[in-house]
Amino acid sequence: MLILGLGYTTTLLARRLVDIGWRVTATRRQGDGDAIAFDSDDVAAAIDTATHILSSVPPVDDHDPVLTRYGARLAAAPANWVGYLSSTGVYGDAGGAWVDEASPVGFGRRSARMAADLAWQQLRDDVRVFRLPGIYGPGRSVIDRVRAGAAQRIDAPSHRFSRIHVDDIVRSVEASFDRGAPGVFNIADEEPATSAAVIEYACNLLGMTYPPLESLGEARMSPMARGFYAESRQVAAGKMTRELGIRLTFPDFRSGLRACL
Repeated sequence: MLILGLGYTTTLLARRLVDIGWRVTATRRQGDGDAIAFDSDDVAAAIDTATHILSSVPPVDDHDPVLTRYGARLAAAPANWVGYLSSTGVYGDAGGAWVDEASPVGFGRRSARMAADLAWQQLRDDVRVFRLPGIYGPGRSVIDRVRAGAAQRIDAPSHRFSRIHVDDIVRSVEASFDRGAPGVFNIADEEPATSAAVIEYACNLLGMTYPPLESLGEARMSPMARGFYAESRQVAAGKMTRELGIRLTFPDFRSGLRACL
């Protein structure tokens, strides 16, 4: 396996694969003990010899760095499985409605992500694109924000969003090695919920007082955080179950947060 972009999710995938006997090569922007540098000559050699290739590198300045540098080589690579970790942000605002893999894309604020998503689909005919919502897991969840006093409870009862525990992403990617045709897969849990509901449950688990309930107008937020509330959708992932045979370990935020705790 060659992993382009060793981050939170792909580190856990790499550990899982190594544990079951895989040989994993990974890249980071700067090389270190766990990964080679993204612009190293070793990357081209790894592309030419890997049986499986996965990119988790997001677009930068309206282009996909992986496709810009290695697109032609990836298109011709002998790998028998190629994957890309994308985002359900490509669906844009659905007004709170459900979206699935057949829903239109390109109506949201993430135009670069949408372009990269489509470019990977067009790269070759065996690509799996995994569209992911809010990712959480050990060390990276609302539990950590509540403990740090950084969680904001926003009064937006109609704004529901989907999420996925990192372990279920790893399981889904691994399942796709042997199951499911190439194409797009939403990987999401079964219970979209408001941000406030998730924060309140985390507070209950920790025995902490809820943060004050704020309106969107009065809350102090970064432009990125405010943009999150500008789009609302609920992500359907039935294809994940039908084609990959995945039954989620954490089908809702409550089971996932209990595991994180």
